[in-house]
Parts: sequence; structure tokens; C-alpha cells
Amino acid sequence: MDIFKQLSRFYWPYRRYFFGSIFALLFVTGFTVVYPIFLQLAIDEGIVNQNFSIIPLLSIGFILIMLLKGIAAYFNQYWGDVFGIRTVYKLREGLYEKLQFMPFRYYDNARTGDLMSRLTADVEAFRFFLSFGFAQIFNFVLIVTFSLVVMFYYSPQLAVVTLLMMPLLFFTVQRFDKFVHPAFKNIRISMASLNTRVQENVSGISTVKSLSREDFEMNRFDEKNTHYRDTYLYTSGIWARYFPVMEFIGNLTVVFLLAYGGYLAIYGTLRPGELVAFFSLVWYIMGPLMNLGFIINTFSQSKASGERLLEVLNEKEDIYDREHARPAKDIQGDVAFRGVTFKYPGEEKAALQDIDFQVRAGEVIGLMGATGAGKSSITQLVARFYEPSEGEVLIDGVDNRDYTVRSLREHIGFVLQEPFLFSSTIRDNIAYGEPDVSMEKIIDAARRADAHEFIEALPDGYETVLGDRGMGLSGGQKQRISIARALLINPSILILDDATSAVDMQTEFKIQAAFRELMRGRTTFIIAHRISSVQHADHIFVLDEGKISERGSHEQLLANNGLYRRIYDIQYQDMEAVHTTS
Repeated sequence: MDIFKQLSRFYWPYRRYFFGSIFALLFVTGFTVVYPIFLQLAIDEGIVNQNFSIIPLLSIGFILIMLLKGIAAYFNQYWGDVFGIRTVYKLREGLYEKLQFMPFRYYDNARTGDLMSRLTADVEAFRFFLSFGFAQIFNFVLIVTFSLVVMFYYSPQLAVVTLLMMPLLFFTVQRFDKFVHPAFKNIRISMASLNTRVQENVSGISTVKSLSREDFEMNRFDEKNTHYRDTYLYTSGIWARYFPVMEFIGNLTVVFLLAYGGYLAIYGTLRPGELVAFFSLVWYIMGPLMNLGFIINTFSQSKASGERLLEVLNEKEDIYDREHARPAKDIQGDVAFRGVTFKYPGEEKAALQDIDFQVRAGEVIGLMGATGAGKSSITQLVARFYEPSEGEVLIDGVDNRDYTVRSLREHIGFVLQEPFLFSSTIRDNIAYGEPDVSMEKIIDAARRADAHEFIEALPDGYETVLGDRGMGLSGGQKQRISIARALLINPSILILDDATSAVDMQTEFKIQAAFRELMRGRTTFIIAHRISSVQHADHIFVLDEGKISERGSHEQLLANNGLYRRIYDIQYQDMEAVHTTS
């Protein structure tokens, strides 16, 4: 029950619906147990004693009880569903909020399909138990308790025999739960893996088709689908072994009780109506006992789902506001690294080693180097996506960990290497950081990103709805919309992570002209593989294996005849060709 205790903050606020449902269930169960009593009176008093006048009264009473039971069942069902739905509303909201504030470290290895499965299938399995499973457990306890009380009234001997058979049934149920819980957990994991495969295939369908890898993807999907099928069949095998055993034990108990009850009725210690009523009550107990597997099923599924939900909810948040963190107001843009060493979680090799530099407000810094040299790591530390293993990152002379995370990032504009656009209008995508901004400012940002012209040429202009991840636009168009989005928030610090990598050189020159105007008075980090993107920077840092191997202006680095010069020589011919044709 520890899982349910940890998740109680989501369902305990709505306990009034739960208790209301259980209160109604008391009446449902009580009225159910009254049925055999009416039956006993009809047989013993109405038929055996030939008191036929009691039959109409019993019939009217029976109808009234059924009516009251129906009303109680309505409130039991409705309040139970309200309890479950309101709980999972808060639970899903809490999960989604948790995912928004998870550190970048978590998403390094997270799979989209798995997270989707937790937010949908696992949450729904937990809701089903809250709405239905809890009530079934209480119904089981109540029906057994009420039935046994009446059974002891009719025949203590038969009631004791019934009780003696119960431990065997409970032992069978306990064995069932021992095997079925891990089986259901494996089903959840397998379903998440299957969802991940589908999600990745749909997102990357253009790559699949362009490389003619449809058969390969079908095989990969078939592998996941087969694993899910086999996992489910294994669980079905557990069920198939369990229910015949439960039914056999239950029926054997009933046969034994019938023989013993018949003996008592023959020798006059038990009246015929009492025997019939007693066996109605026996089935009230045996039915829930034999169907206890369904309750265990919902409990096991919710328990397995709860474990997966808690894995997300209990994930440690590495990036958080310090106790005395202050809002980042009027950031000028001075950035300094002091002895910074940084390792990604789980990695032994440092991504950055003993980095020291000072950037004045308004300066433009170019970051060059091979893939994995540490360029993006520097900018991620500036924005506190990660924190240094050693040393400190200062912004305006203050350790960036002493600012609140939200206010710090409000002053930093990012254009990432892989542009991400939402399935919404172009206008909403550009205004994502400033949703209430005027249309004039949106158009101005688009113009400066050299995006206005192609946006206006679309059938619906800025109201054009984009497909998944911006599908329908070219790579260069998506990049320019992403640039416009960053321009609109007017950040103090601008980070361009290979922001022009998806455009041709001629388009890049147009964007660079807009950038030069934009970057005046604003600290800018430009991560690039093309020298044309950083040659106008005030300072260029060339990184190699996590260290700054060279630093200086474009002219100074060319004169050094180092790594920067070698990169320049490789790209020079292409740059000359573009200049000649432009």
C-alpha cells in the first residue's frame, strides 16, 4: 500500500466522493442480503405454513427494496466515478507539470512513447482502480460480513464449515497476485516500448521513406509487437490456470455444504426456506471469492501503473531555486566562466575542463570546434540547463545559481540547432515566448529573420497551421521561424546554436545582416561550423576536447595558423564560390 500512500496527495482531497460512494455501497450490499431473507419467509411462512396472505406483502416489499437499491447503486457508481476522474485530472496535471520542470539530464535518455504511455495508459489504469477497484474491495468485505452474520443466524454449523473453506481460497488468491503483479508490470513496460517505436516511426517517416527502410521499420515494429503479444499471453496463462482452480474449490465447497445442509434439513434442524436462503448467501460469498481475481487484477494493474507514475513524480529535480535566489532584473549581459569543469550525468569524461573567460555586455562570441568539443555545453551552463561540476558561471558578476531559474531564462533567447515548431499557427509559434504581443511586433521579428516573405506567400499567411514538428516547411523556413521566435522576446543574452545550419549560404548572408543589427548592445553566443557565421564576432573561442585551444578575433586566429586556420582553408573555396555567384 506504500504506492497508494505516496499518491494520496492526488486522491485524498476528493475523499468526500469516495466516502459517499462507500456509504451508498453499504445500502446496496444491505439490500442485497435482504433478498434471501424475503425468500426464506416466502417459503417457510407463505408456502410451508400456508400463510398465503404474506406473499403480496413480501412482493411489494421486494419491489421497494429493489427501487432503493437502484437509487443507492446510482450514487455509489456516480460518486465513485467522480472520485476517480477528479483524482486522475490532478494526477495527470501533476505529471505534466513535473515533466515541464524536469532537468535536461532526464530527457537525455527518456523515450517519448514511454512518457506518453505513463500519461495515458498508466494514469487510466490507476483511475479504473480508484473508481471501480476500491469499491469492489469494500463490496467484497461488506457482502461477506453481512452474509456471514445472516448465515450464523440460520445455521452456525454450516457457517463454520463455510469459514473453514475460505483459507484455501485466500491462499490461491495470494499465489495469483504473486505472479500476476510482475506480469502486468511487464505488460505496461512492453506497451510503452511499443508506443515509442510507433512515435519514432511517425516522427521520422520522411527519413524512413527517403532511405527505403520501410521493411526494416516493419521488422522492428514486429519485434516490439511480438514481445507485447507474448507478454500478454503469458499473463493470460496465469489467468487461465487461476480461474479453473478457484471455480473448482468454490463448487466443491458448495457441493459439500449442500450435502451437509440437506442432512440438517432432513433431520429437522434446518427449515427448507432457511436452507434455500443459506445457499443464496453461500453464492453471495463464493461469487466474490471466485471473482476476487478480477479485483486482484485491477489492483495489480493499478499498483504496476502507480510504480511507473512514481518513477516520474519522485525523479530528483537537479535544477531548482536556491533558498535566497533573487529575480534576474535588468540583466546587462556580462558572462564569465571561472574554473568551470562539467561532466554530463553518467559520463566519466568531462565535456568541459577548466574553462575561464570573460564576456562583456554586448559582445559577440563565436564558438567553433568539432562535434562534441563542448560548444553547446557552454551555452547550456549559461542558461542553467545543467550546472557545473566545478567552478561557477557568473552573469553580471552574480553566480547564475543565485538567480531564480525562470527569471534567468527570461533574459536568454535560444535558437537551437534542431528547430522545433508546434502544431499550431505560424503566428502562435513566433509569439510562443510572448503570447500577448501585437501582430506588428510579430511581423517585425519575422522580417528581421528573413521569414516574412515566405510566410506571406502561404495561403493563410501567419494563420497557416503547421503539421507535426513544422511539417510542410523546409528546414531553412523552420529555422527562420525559430529565429523570429527568439528575436521577439528581446533577450539580454542571445544564443544561436548553429542557427543557420539548415539554410544555404546565400540565405545565411541575408540572415547574418539582420543578426548584426539585432546583436548591437546584446551579448551573443554563436555556435557554428561555418566560419562565415562567426568571422564578425568580437571574440572567437575554438574548443577541442572540452578545452579552449584558441581564442581571439577572426584575423588573429587566421594568423595563428592553428585549428581555426585549418577549418578556414577547408571552407574557403566554397565561400569564394558563393561570393562569385551572388
